[in-house]
Amino acid sequence: MTATETHCPYCALQCGMTLIPEIPRVKLEPLGFPVNRGGLCAKGFTATDLLDHKDRLLTPLVREVPGDRRCPLREATWHEAFTLVIEAIRRSQQDYGPDSVGAFGGGGLTNEKAYALGKFVRVALRSAAVDYNGRFCMSSAATAANRSLGVDRGLPFPIADVAGAKTLLLVGANPADAMPPSMQYLDAGRAAGAKHIVVDPRRTSTVAGAYLHLQPLPGTDLALANGLLHIAIRENLIDEVYIRERTTGFDAVHAATNAYWPERVERMTGVPEVRLRETVRLLATAGPAMILTARGAEQHSNGTDTAQAYLNLALALGLVGRPFAGYGTITGQGNGQGGREHGQKADQLPGYRRLDDPAARAHVAGVWGIDPDELPRPGLSAYEMLDRLGTPGGVRVLLVLASNIAVSAPNTNRVRDRLRALDFLVVSDIFRSETAELADVVLPTAQWAEEEGTMTNLEGRVIRRRRALPPPPDVRTDLQMLTELAGRLGRGEYFTDDPRAVFEELRRASAGGIADYAGISYERIDAEQGVFWPCPSEDHPGTPRLFTDGFPTSTGKAMFHRVEHRDPAELPDREFPYVLTTGRNMQQYQSGTQTRRVKALTVALPEPRAEIHPDLGRRHGIADGDLVELRSRRGAAVLRARFSDGIRPDTVFAPFHWPGVNALTNPALDPHSRMPAFKVCAVSIALFERGAD
Repeated sequence: MTATETHCPYCALQCGMTLIPEIPRVKLEPLGFPVNRGGLCAKGFTATDLLDHKDRLLTPLVREVPGDRRCPLREATWHEAFTLVIEAIRRSQQDYGPDSVGAFGGGGLTNEKAYALGKFVRVALRSAAVDYNGRFCMSSAATAANRSLGVDRGLPFPIADVAGAKTLLLVGANPADAMPPSMQYLDAGRAAGAKHIVVDPRRTSTVAGAYLHLQPLPGTDLALANGLLHIAIRENLIDEVYIRERTTGFDAVHAATNAYWPERVERMTGVPEVRLRETVRLLATAGPAMILTARGAEQHSNGTDTAQAYLNLALALGLVGRPFAGYGTITGQGNGQGGREHGQKADQLPGYRRLDDPAARAHVAGVWGIDPDELPRPGLSAYEMLDRLGTPGGVRVLLVLASNIAVSAPNTNRVRDRLRALDFLVVSDIFRSETAELADVVLPTAQWAEEEGTMTNLEGRVIRRRRALPPPPDVRTDLQMLTELAGRLGRGEYFTDDPRAVFEELRRASAGGIADYAGISYERIDAEQGVFWPCPSEDHPGTPRLFTDGFPTSTGKAMFHRVEHRDPAELPDREFPYVLTTGRNMQQYQSGTQTRRVKALTVALPEPRAEIHPDLGRRHGIADGDLVELRSRRGAAVLRARFSDGIRPDTVFAPFHWPGVNALTNPALDPHSRMPAFKVCAVSIALFERGAD
């Protein structure tokens, strides 16, 4: 049997692996790829369990009674399913206009599929209504990086550089659970004497190896960052030459940090002043230093400003663009980086171009062979679109690819109601997810090992996803599905289902943009183990490290931006006295549509658990292992209590991989990125049922 080198279908590390078709299963072996160097996590090792899973969707499904979602789904032909979809699209657009039909994509789509989806909505549907679940993931850090550095690439250096940093400040991230193979670089750094500082309200597995643990109240990360910069300025630890020569706007930031003296920041965050001072001294004096943020700092109603505050700190210390130093943000989803670059966002065209930029519209329209005036204007962001489903002026027919929004969106009770209010819902997936169960038509799609395409990992390295085996006989790829629908809508000449041809067009569309893939080909990716963008020409080496010579801004300098702490959109009160924060478990991924079906992973972690401090449990008569009810202003969820003295007594942690948790979360949006406030909401807790003795 032929062995195929490809990549894991889960997180943004995109670990290399080899697939060897065998009877009756596919054999998987880790690969010595530059990112994982032969390592895989439990999710990666069990990824092939899904290829022949008994729950796999193998044929289209439609409702037994069209239009009645209370009746069962039944098997159908592709012709019948497509006919129903096209009729719904035409009826809606005739009655309500082009924008009444839209699409919701995902950060797990290949670059080719993300590109094709954005193009499909704008060219075939001629609609403005498209966004994706990456809006819930990377949008705040991306917005801050774009406005400060001129470019958003999660890590502006290879992840291997982390091992060379002598000080690492890790804010709101738990890579030991979220992406275990990455820990080899943190371990190597510590073995060489590096000191790591982790900012997290919980004592996580990552904290276990850290030199310092800063444990702030959720929602106070911005105040913490401003406080660190205040100390750096007062103790003359900033890099004045770097600030003068490579940045602009520092004076306004300097003035703002005057209000964040250490005693005040300690009161605001709960982090002792002595630890604040030690953190700054390590970052400024202990050799090359990195500051990395992740969703714990960013998924807030002020997430953009929080990411900006840590960027300000990194710039003031002169870290950005220097060897084994700088600022980065840890991308989560498998193609979270590439997925936000090529047009499935409401305000974006391929190459990370702005949809409201006339020059960008002209360039992309030229590649697509349409008039720029045919392109719609920017649409609504993800939650704003979901919140208006089925309402006057909102989307009435929705196509969902690679996303389980009935579990993953904030305020999911509201989102489920809006999905039910649609005139027609189409879901493309590999399983009957919670979102698919609400659909009029469900379309089975190929899995990762059954398709070709490219992904862009957390370093900005463009890699190949290679087909190791064909999909089941009646299963199609999303590119085939989009191309067929476009043809039935009379726009087929603009589309192809050949991944290589789509990528060649993507190269032309991205040329000259921020995320420039023009010089990247399938052949180069194969020969070089991935190519780092920007890569504007075939003789360009790619760009593993950004900012060494300057910044792609209008002045060539990085820009400070003054930011101020704001209280979270929702604060605890007498009715809801505690703070809920959400995050990942090692064994599960995203909404759990895939991982909750893998036996080895569910045996290790069969149900969601609310992590609480023993003092909080005793206060409410709760014992370790009891079922507890968490309640917020939006809904309730029942989880099993897990005692931990490593979490703040005023905070509850819950994983978001199961239905229910996001019924609690607050959809308040960041004004810049439109990121919902997943990481802070006010909850109550009560005993629901005693655990087994």
